[in-house]
Amino acid sequence: MIPFSPPYINEEIIDQVVDTLRSGWITTGPKVKALEEEVVKLTGCDKALGVNSWTSGAILVLKWFGIQEGDEVIIPAYTYSATALSVLHCGATPVMVDVLDDFTVDPEKLKLAITENTKVIMPVDFAGLMCHYDKINEIVTQPGIVELFKPRSEKQRQLGRILVLSDAAHSIGASLNGIQSGKAADITIFSFHAVKNITTAEGGVICINLPDSFNNEEEYKLMRLWSLNGQTKDAFTKSQAGGWKYDILFAGLKVNMPDLCAALGLGQISQYALLTKNRSRIAKAYEFFFKELKWAKCPILEDGSRLSSNHLYALRIIGITEAQRDDMIDFITNNGVAVNVHFIPMPLLTVFKNLGYKMGDYPMSYANYSVEISLPIYPQLTDDEVSYICSTVERAYASLS
Repeated sequence: MIPFSPPYINEEIIDQVVDTLRSGWITTGPKVKALEEEVVKLTGCDKALGVNSWTSGAILVLKWFGIQEGDEVIIPAYTYSATALSVLHCGATPVMVDVLDDFTVDPEKLKLAITENTKVIMPVDFAGLMCHYDKINEIVTQPGIVELFKPRSEKQRQLGRILVLSDAAHSIGASLNGIQSGKAADITIFSFHAVKNITTAEGGVICINLPDSFNNEEEYKLMRLWSLNGQTKDAFTKSQAGGWKYDILFAGLKVNMPDLCAALGLGQISQYALLTKNRSRIAKAYEFFFKELKWAKCPILEDGSRLSSNHLYALRIIGITEAQRDDMIDFITNNGVAVNVHFIPMPLLTVFKNLGYKMGDYPMSYANYSVEISLPIYPQLTDDEVSYICSTVERAYASLS
Protein backbone atom coordinates (compact mmCIF):
# COMPACT_ATOMS: atom_id res chain seq x y z
CA MET A 1 0.00 0.00 0.00
CA ILE A 2 1.40 3.39 -1.03
CA PRO A 3 -0.03 6.04 1.35
CA PHE A 4 -1.18 9.42 0.10
CA SER A 5 0.80 11.90 2.18
CA PRO A 6 2.74 10.70 5.25
CA PRO A 7 4.85 13.31 7.07
CA TYR A 8 8.61 13.38 6.48
CA ILE A 9 10.25 12.49 9.80
CA ASN A 10 13.96 11.69 10.19
CA GLU A 11 16.40 11.65 13.10
CA GLU A 12 17.22 15.35 12.78
CA ILE A 13 13.54 16.22 13.19
CA ILE A 14 13.13 13.78 16.07
CA ASP A 15 16.17 15.31 17.78
CA GLN A 16 14.58 18.78 17.57
CA VAL A 17 11.41 17.53 19.24
CA VAL A 18 13.31 15.59 21.92
CA ASP A 19 15.42 18.67 22.64
CA THR A 20 12.23 20.61 23.29
CA LEU A 21 10.84 17.91 25.59
CA ARG A 22 14.08 17.84 27.56
CA SER A 23 14.19 21.63 27.80
CA GLY A 24 11.20 21.66 30.12
CA TRP A 25 9.45 24.28 27.96
CA ILE A 26 6.88 22.99 25.48
CA THR A 27 4.44 25.86 24.87
CA THR A 28 5.15 29.14 23.03
CA GLY A 29 8.76 30.16 23.55
CA PRO A 30 12.18 30.19 21.85
CA LYS A 31 11.46 27.46 19.29
CA VAL A 32 8.44 29.34 17.94
CA LYS A 33 10.53 32.49 17.62
CA ALA A 34 13.25 30.53 15.80
CA LEU A 35 10.72 29.06 13.37
CA GLU A 36 9.26 32.52 12.68
CA GLU A 37 12.76 33.77 11.84
CA GLU A 38 13.35 30.82 9.49
CA VAL A 39 10.11 31.59 7.64
CA VAL A 40 11.24 35.20 7.22
CA LYS A 41 14.55 33.95 5.75
CA LEU A 42 12.82 31.51 3.40
CA THR A 43 10.15 33.88 2.08
CA GLY A 44 11.60 37.38 2.43
CA CYS A 45 8.49 38.56 4.30
CA ASP A 46 8.85 41.38 6.82
CA LYS A 47 7.52 39.54 9.89
CA ALA A 48 6.14 36.07 10.60
CA LEU A 49 3.87 34.98 13.45
CA GLY A 50 3.32 31.34 14.44
CA VAL A 51 -0.24 30.21 15.18
CA ASN A 52 -1.89 26.85 15.88
CA SER A 53 -3.60 26.45 12.47
CA TRP A 54 -4.24 28.20 9.17
CA THR A 55 -7.88 28.66 10.17
CA SER A 56 -7.12 30.36 13.47
CA GLY A 57 -4.58 32.57 11.71
CA ALA A 58 -7.20 33.66 9.19
CA ILE A 59 -9.76 34.43 11.90
CA LEU A 60 -7.10 36.42 13.76
CA VAL A 61 -6.21 38.53 10.71
CA LEU A 62 -9.83 39.17 9.80
CA LYS A 63 -10.61 40.29 13.35
CA TRP A 64 -7.44 42.42 13.47
CA PHE A 65 -8.72 44.12 10.29
CA GLY A 66 -12.11 44.72 11.89
CA ILE A 67 -14.18 42.32 9.77
CA GLN A 68 -17.75 42.09 11.07
CA GLU A 69 -21.35 41.50 10.09
CA GLY A 70 -22.22 43.32 6.86
CA ASP A 71 -18.70 42.99 5.43
CA GLU A 72 -17.88 40.85 2.39
CA VAL A 73 -14.78 38.76 1.74
CA ILE A 74 -14.23 37.49 -1.81
CA ILE A 75 -12.93 33.92 -2.09
CA PRO A 76 -12.86 31.21 -4.78
CA ALA A 77 -15.57 28.56 -4.74
CA TYR A 78 -12.84 25.98 -5.30
CA THR A 79 -11.01 25.69 -1.97
CA TYR A 80 -11.14 23.84 1.31
CA SER A 81 -14.01 24.94 3.56
CA ALA A 82 -11.72 26.66 6.10
CA THR A 83 -11.32 29.61 3.72
CA ALA A 84 -15.04 30.40 3.95
CA LEU A 85 -15.52 29.24 7.53
CA SER A 86 -12.97 31.76 8.80
CA VAL A 87 -15.12 34.50 7.24
CA LEU A 88 -18.34 33.11 8.72
CA HIS A 89 -16.76 32.91 12.17
CA CYS A 90 -16.25 36.69 11.99
CA GLY A 91 -19.91 37.25 11.12
CA ALA A 92 -19.11 38.38 7.56
CA THR A 93 -20.26 37.05 4.18
CA PRO A 94 -18.05 34.91 1.94
CA VAL A 95 -18.58 35.99 -1.68
CA MET A 96 -17.60 33.07 -3.90
CA VAL A 97 -16.29 33.47 -7.45
CA ASP A 98 -15.17 30.95 -10.04
CA VAL A 99 -11.64 29.85 -10.85
CA LEU A 100 -9.49 29.60 -13.96
CA ASP A 101 -8.47 26.41 -15.72
CA ASP A 102 -5.29 26.42 -13.58
CA PHE A 103 -7.46 26.09 -10.41
CA THR A 104 -6.62 29.61 -9.11
CA VAL A 105 -9.16 32.40 -8.68
CA ASP A 106 -10.23 34.26 -11.83
CA PRO A 107 -9.12 37.92 -11.40
CA GLU A 108 -11.81 39.21 -13.77
CA LYS A 109 -14.63 37.47 -11.92
CA LEU A 110 -13.10 38.66 -8.67
CA LYS A 111 -13.17 42.27 -9.89
CA LEU A 112 -16.84 41.99 -10.91
CA ALA A 113 -17.73 40.77 -7.40
CA ILE A 114 -16.36 43.85 -5.61
CA THR A 115 -18.93 46.07 -3.87
CA GLU A 116 -18.74 48.86 -1.30
CA ASN A 117 -19.03 46.12 1.35
CA THR A 118 -15.90 44.29 0.13
CA LYS A 119 -13.18 44.55 2.75
CA VAL A 120 -10.89 41.60 1.90
CA ILE A 121 -9.97 39.52 -1.13
CA MET A 122 -8.64 36.09 -0.17
CA PRO A 123 -7.04 34.35 -3.18
CA VAL A 124 -6.20 30.67 -2.66
CA ASP A 125 -2.99 29.17 -4.02
CA PHE A 126 -3.65 25.68 -5.32
CA ALA A 127 -1.45 22.57 -5.18
CA GLY A 128 1.64 24.78 -4.82
CA LEU A 129 0.83 27.17 -7.68
CA MET A 130 0.39 30.81 -6.70
CA CYS A 131 -2.53 32.95 -7.85
CA HIS A 132 -2.10 35.89 -10.24
CA TYR A 133 -1.27 38.37 -7.47
CA ASP A 134 0.16 40.88 -9.93
CA LYS A 135 -3.32 41.27 -11.44
CA ILE A 136 -5.12 41.12 -8.08
CA ASN A 137 -2.86 43.75 -6.49
CA GLU A 138 -3.40 45.97 -9.51
CA ILE A 139 -7.19 45.62 -9.17
CA VAL A 140 -7.35 46.68 -5.51
CA THR A 141 -5.27 49.82 -6.20
CA GLN A 142 -7.32 51.02 -9.19
CA PRO A 143 -8.78 54.49 -8.39
CA GLY A 144 -12.38 53.42 -8.99
CA ILE A 145 -12.00 50.38 -6.71
CA VAL A 146 -10.29 52.46 -4.01
CA GLU A 147 -13.08 55.05 -4.16
CA LEU A 148 -15.64 52.29 -3.65
CA PHE A 149 -13.94 51.13 -0.43
CA LYS A 150 -15.86 52.07 2.72
CA PRO A 151 -13.68 51.53 5.83
CA ARG A 152 -15.37 50.57 9.10
CA SER A 153 -12.36 50.08 11.39
CA GLU A 154 -9.11 51.81 12.29
CA LYS A 155 -6.99 49.29 10.34
CA GLN A 156 -9.24 49.59 7.29
CA ARG A 157 -8.88 53.38 7.35
CA GLN A 158 -5.12 53.01 7.73
CA LEU A 159 -4.89 50.76 4.65
CA GLY A 160 -7.44 52.76 2.64
CA ARG A 161 -8.32 49.93 0.30
CA ILE A 162 -9.28 46.25 0.11
CA LEU A 163 -6.84 43.96 1.95
CA VAL A 164 -5.27 41.16 -0.11
CA LEU A 165 -5.00 38.18 2.24
CA SER A 166 -3.33 35.17 0.62
CA ASP A 167 -4.52 31.68 1.54
CA ALA A 168 -1.14 30.09 0.92
CA ALA A 169 -1.85 26.82 2.72
CA HIS A 170 -0.34 24.96 -0.27
CA SER A 171 2.37 27.27 -1.51
CA ILE A 172 5.32 27.77 0.85
CA GLY A 173 8.39 27.65 -1.41
CA ALA A 174 6.49 28.69 -4.55
CA SER A 175 7.23 31.91 -6.44
CA LEU A 176 5.63 34.43 -8.79
CA ASN A 177 7.89 36.64 -10.92
CA GLY A 178 10.74 35.74 -8.59
CA ILE A 179 8.77 36.78 -5.48
CA GLN A 180 8.38 34.03 -2.91
CA SER A 181 5.00 33.01 -1.56
CA GLY A 182 4.69 34.90 1.70
CA LYS A 183 5.72 38.18 0.10
CA ALA A 184 3.23 38.67 -2.76
CA ALA A 185 0.21 39.90 -0.76
CA ASP A 186 -0.45 42.31 2.13
CA ILE A 187 -0.70 39.34 4.46
CA THR A 188 -0.10 35.66 3.70
CA ILE A 189 -1.03 32.67 5.82
CA PHE A 190 0.70 29.29 5.50
CA SER A 191 -0.63 26.00 6.81
CA PHE A 192 1.80 23.65 8.55
CA HIS A 193 -0.76 20.85 8.90
CA ALA A 194 0.53 17.27 8.88
CA VAL A 195 0.23 16.84 5.09
CA LYS A 196 1.89 20.11 4.09
CA ASN A 197 5.38 20.63 2.58
CA ILE A 198 6.54 21.82 6.01
CA THR A 199 4.63 20.53 9.00
CA THR A 200 4.36 21.32 12.69
CA ALA A 201 1.70 18.55 13.01
CA GLU A 202 -0.89 21.31 13.43
CA GLY A 203 -0.03 24.96 12.92
CA GLY A 204 0.42 27.87 10.59
CA VAL A 205 2.34 31.10 10.09
CA ILE A 206 1.06 34.60 9.30
CA CYS A 207 3.44 36.57 7.05
CA ILE A 208 3.08 40.35 7.33
CA ASN A 209 3.97 42.60 4.37
CA LEU A 210 1.73 45.61 4.87
CA PRO A 211 2.50 48.85 2.97
CA ASP A 212 4.37 51.86 4.34
CA SER A 213 1.31 53.25 6.13
CA PHE A 214 1.90 50.44 8.66
CA ASN A 215 4.83 49.53 10.89
CA ASN A 216 5.06 45.77 10.34
CA GLU A 217 7.02 45.24 13.56
CA GLU A 218 4.23 46.90 15.54
CA GLU A 219 1.54 44.94 13.68
CA TYR A 220 3.43 41.72 14.47
CA LYS A 221 3.38 42.64 18.16
CA LEU A 222 -0.33 43.45 17.99
CA MET A 223 -1.21 40.19 16.19
CA ARG A 224 0.88 38.33 18.75
CA LEU A 225 -1.32 39.87 21.45
CA TRP A 226 -4.36 38.75 19.44
CA SER A 227 -3.00 35.16 19.49
CA LEU A 228 -2.62 35.21 23.30
CA ASN A 229 -6.04 36.39 24.52
CA GLY A 230 -4.94 40.02 24.25
CA GLN A 231 -2.49 39.35 27.09
CA THR A 232 0.58 41.57 27.41
CA LYS A 233 2.93 38.71 28.35
CA ASP A 234 3.25 35.18 27.00
CA ALA A 235 3.70 32.21 29.33
CA PHE A 236 7.47 32.13 28.80
CA THR A 237 7.87 35.76 29.84
CA LYS A 238 5.53 35.32 32.80
CA SER A 239 7.57 32.34 34.01
CA GLN A 240 10.69 34.44 34.46
CA ALA A 241 11.53 35.73 37.94
CA GLY A 242 9.29 38.65 38.82
CA GLY A 243 7.41 38.42 35.53
CA TRP A 244 4.02 37.37 36.84
CA LYS A 245 2.18 40.67 36.34
CA TYR A 246 0.27 41.09 33.10
CA ASP A 247 -2.73 42.87 31.60
CA ILE A 248 -5.48 41.91 29.12
CA LEU A 249 -5.80 44.74 26.60
CA PHE A 250 -8.74 43.44 24.54
CA ALA A 251 -10.79 40.30 23.90
CA GLY A 252 -8.26 38.34 21.88
CA LEU A 253 -8.05 34.70 20.81
CA LYS A 254 -6.02 31.74 22.11
CA VAL A 255 -4.35 30.45 18.97
CA ASN A 256 -0.60 30.50 19.68
CA MET A 257 1.75 27.82 18.38
CA PRO A 258 3.58 25.75 21.04
CA ASP A 259 7.34 25.11 20.98
CA LEU A 260 6.73 21.36 20.73
CA CYS A 261 5.09 21.88 17.33
CA ALA A 262 7.60 24.52 16.25
CA ALA A 263 10.45 22.06 16.92
CA LEU A 264 9.01 19.72 14.29
CA GLY A 265 8.80 22.60 11.83
CA LEU A 266 12.38 23.69 12.57
CA GLY A 267 13.64 20.20 11.81
CA GLN A 268 11.79 20.23 8.49
CA ILE A 269 12.60 23.76 7.35
CA SER A 270 16.31 23.14 7.94
CA GLN A 271 16.08 20.42 5.24
CA TYR A 272 13.70 22.27 2.97
CA ALA A 273 16.03 22.31 -0.05
CA LEU A 274 16.22 18.50 0.00
CA LEU A 275 12.47 18.11 0.51
CA THR A 276 11.77 20.50 -2.37
CA LYS A 277 14.21 18.69 -4.67
CA ASN A 278 12.45 15.38 -4.07
CA ARG A 279 8.97 16.80 -4.61
CA SER A 280 10.19 18.25 -7.90
CA ARG A 281 11.68 14.87 -8.88
CA ILE A 282 8.35 13.16 -8.41
CA ALA A 283 6.29 15.88 -10.13
CA LYS A 284 8.58 15.80 -13.17
CA ALA A 285 8.38 12.01 -13.33
CA TYR A 286 4.59 12.20 -13.36
CA GLU A 287 4.67 14.87 -16.05
CA PHE A 288 7.09 12.85 -18.20
CA PHE A 289 4.71 9.89 -18.09
CA PHE A 290 1.30 11.55 -18.38
CA LYS A 291 2.10 14.25 -20.95
CA GLU A 292 2.29 11.55 -23.62
CA LEU A 293 -1.23 10.33 -22.90
CA LYS A 294 -4.04 12.10 -24.77
CA TRP A 295 -6.53 11.56 -21.94
CA ALA A 296 -4.35 13.07 -19.21
CA LYS A 297 -4.06 16.78 -18.35
CA CYS A 298 -1.01 17.62 -16.25
CA PRO A 299 -0.96 20.46 -13.70
CA ILE A 300 1.28 23.50 -14.18
CA LEU A 301 4.65 22.96 -12.53
CA GLU A 302 6.19 26.08 -14.03
CA ASP A 303 5.07 28.73 -16.49
CA GLY A 304 6.43 32.07 -17.62
CA SER A 305 6.01 33.66 -14.19
CA ARG A 306 5.22 30.97 -11.63
CA LEU A 307 7.11 28.09 -10.04
CA SER A 308 5.06 25.57 -8.08
CA SER A 309 6.08 24.18 -4.69
CA ASN A 310 4.58 20.83 -5.81
CA HIS A 311 2.39 20.38 -2.78
CA LEU A 312 -0.12 18.30 -4.75
CA TYR A 313 -0.08 16.63 -8.15
CA ALA A 314 -3.59 17.37 -9.43
CA LEU A 315 -4.03 15.19 -12.52
CA ARG A 316 -7.17 15.69 -14.62
CA ILE A 317 -8.68 13.03 -16.84
CA ILE A 318 -10.00 14.42 -20.12
CA GLY A 319 -13.44 13.42 -21.39
CA ILE A 320 -14.78 11.48 -18.41
CA THR A 321 -17.69 12.00 -16.05
CA GLU A 322 -17.54 12.49 -12.29
CA ALA A 323 -18.83 8.93 -11.84
CA GLN A 324 -16.08 7.57 -14.09
CA ARG A 325 -13.50 9.54 -12.11
CA ASP A 326 -14.82 7.90 -8.95
CA ASP A 327 -14.57 4.47 -10.63
CA MET A 328 -10.93 5.20 -11.48
CA ILE A 329 -10.25 6.12 -7.85
CA ASP A 330 -11.80 2.84 -6.70
CA PHE A 331 -9.60 0.90 -9.14
CA ILE A 332 -6.44 2.75 -8.06
CA THR A 333 -7.06 2.31 -4.33
CA ASN A 334 -7.98 -1.36 -4.79
CA ASN A 335 -4.56 -1.77 -6.37
CA GLY A 336 -2.69 -0.41 -3.40
CA VAL A 337 -2.33 3.33 -4.12
CA ALA A 338 -4.00 5.95 -1.92
CA VAL A 339 -5.19 8.94 -3.96
CA ASN A 340 -7.39 11.92 -3.13
CA VAL A 341 -9.51 14.69 -4.67
CA HIS A 342 -8.77 18.40 -4.12
CA PHE A 343 -11.28 19.77 -3.48
CA ILE A 344 -14.98 19.17 -3.27
CA PRO A 345 -16.12 22.69 -4.27
CA MET A 346 -17.81 24.42 -1.36
CA PRO A 347 -21.22 24.85 -3.06
CA LEU A 348 -21.54 21.03 -3.03
CA LEU A 349 -21.17 20.91 0.77
CA THR A 350 -24.25 20.98 3.00
CA VAL A 351 -23.30 24.00 5.11
CA PHE A 352 -22.88 26.18 2.01
CA LYS A 353 -25.85 24.76 0.11
CA ASN A 354 -27.96 25.71 3.12
CA LEU A 355 -26.61 29.27 2.84
CA GLY A 356 -27.81 29.48 -0.77
CA TYR A 357 -24.64 28.85 -2.78
CA LYS A 358 -25.31 26.94 -6.02
CA MET A 359 -22.77 24.82 -7.89
CA GLY A 360 -24.19 25.91 -11.22
CA ASP A 361 -22.84 29.42 -10.61
CA TYR A 362 -19.26 28.13 -10.74
CA PRO A 363 -18.90 25.99 -13.87
CA MET A 364 -15.09 25.93 -14.03
CA SER A 365 -14.85 24.87 -10.40
CA TYR A 366 -17.13 21.92 -11.08
CA ALA A 367 -15.37 21.05 -14.35
CA ASN A 368 -12.01 20.90 -12.58
CA TYR A 369 -13.32 18.95 -9.60
CA SER A 370 -15.26 16.35 -11.55
CA VAL A 371 -12.20 14.98 -13.37
CA GLU A 372 -9.41 15.61 -10.81
CA ILE A 373 -7.36 12.93 -9.04
CA SER A 374 -4.58 13.95 -6.64
CA LEU A 375 -1.64 11.55 -6.83
CA PRO A 376 0.79 10.89 -3.96
CA ILE A 377 3.70 13.32 -3.89
CA TYR A 378 6.08 13.39 -0.93
CA PRO A 379 9.86 13.11 -0.49
CA GLN A 380 9.93 9.47 0.61
CA LEU A 381 8.40 8.13 -2.62
CA THR A 382 10.86 5.97 -4.56
CA ASP A 383 11.19 5.97 -8.35
CA ASP A 384 9.78 2.43 -8.42
CA GLU A 385 6.73 3.52 -6.43
CA VAL A 386 6.18 6.46 -8.78
CA SER A 387 6.34 4.11 -11.77
CA TYR A 388 3.81 1.81 -10.15
CA ILE A 389 1.47 4.74 -9.43
CA CYS A 390 1.68 5.86 -13.09
CA SER A 391 0.96 2.40 -14.46
CA THR A 392 -1.90 1.92 -12.01
CA VAL A 393 -3.57 5.16 -13.10
CA GLU A 394 -3.13 4.13 -16.74
CA ARG A 395 -4.74 0.75 -16.04
CA ALA A 396 -7.55 2.50 -14.17
CA TYR A 397 -8.33 4.58 -17.23
CA ALA A 398 -8.21 1.53 -19.47
CA SER A 399 -10.68 -0.22 -17.14
CA LEU A 400 -13.36 2.36 -18.05
CA SER A 401 -13.76 1.00 -21.57
